[in-house]
Amino acid sequence: QVQLVESGGGLVQAGGSLKLSCAASGFTFSYSAMGWFRQAPGKEREFVATISRSGTSTVIADSVKGRFTISRDNAKNTVYLQMNSLKPEDTAVYYCAKNRGSVAAVQMGTYGYWGQGTQVTVSS
Repeated sequence: QVQLVESGGGLVQAGGSLKLSCAASGFTFSYSAMGWFRQAPGKEREFVATISRSGTSTVIADSVKGRFTISRDNAKNTVYLQMNSLKPEDTAVYYCAKNRGSVAAVQMGTYGYWGQGTQVTVSS
């Protein structure tokens, strides 16, 4: 069965950095586009970043562009989210997701599997 396990979250001061990892199993990782989403308390889940199956195409949300980078290592079945210059408004639970296709996609409805999430808290 498909499993997505996020790690790397935690508490960091504003301006700091964190790198999230998502270890995937139960499917052919290199066939699927992957994405990161986040959900802050009292808010809807929102798109953060997505990467194509090969890693050659990425899309980053405007709210984090220039600060966050998505990457993947198909040999390790892992997708990453490097987060720099973190702000208190980045505080949220971050979710890794597997897309139903191979093309980087921002629409939440195109993702069929989700991890349990990892908490990121940015203090001011």
